[in-house]
Amino acid sequence: MTVDPGLCARCLWARPIRSARGSVYWRCGRSDEGARFPRYPRLPVVACAGFEVGETSEGR
Repeated sequence: MTVDPGLCARCLWARPIRSARGSVYWRCGRSDEGARFPRYPRLPVVACAGFEVGETSEGR
């Protein structure tokens, strides 16, 4: 079962992390700036103050 990541799928700061077991987690690069942004946000993300349109590493 895959979960729609919401805004993370189109965010410049997000990148998918694949575990050895095949699970996919979305890591927020903005979390490096402080606790305001969760490192692994609960999906789907429908609103985020740090959202910036861009390609994730999955889309590159």
